[in-house]
Amino acid sequence: MLITTTSVVEGRRITYYYGLVSGEAILGANIFKDFFASIRDIVGGRSAAYEKELRKAKEIALSEMSEQARQLGANAIIGVDLDYESVQMGSGGGMLMVSATGTAVRIE
Repeated sequence: MLITTTSVVEGRRITYYYGLVSGEAILGANIFKDFFASIRDIVGGRSAAYEKELRKAKEIALSEMSEQARQLGANAIIGVDLDYESVQMGSGGGMLMVSATGTAVRIE
């Protein structure tokens, strides 16, 4: 599955637009606690463990979006946008949502 943030694929012709597809992944509050408990991972203001979880969430969101497009018959997704949102829950807990959205298409 070809995935691109652009609205066209250079050298390829779009023959069919299937429509909007998306995928989401949510990191729970317990992950944040785990990250802060292992503060020793932070080097230069960055947390390797946190970045690893964010990459994993991004891959899950992209994978779900690709599967949805594949089920429609698409072989590419164009105009992909990745969003990272913080969602506050009751009693101070929070979650981080990663979403991927794009347009499923058939290219030749």
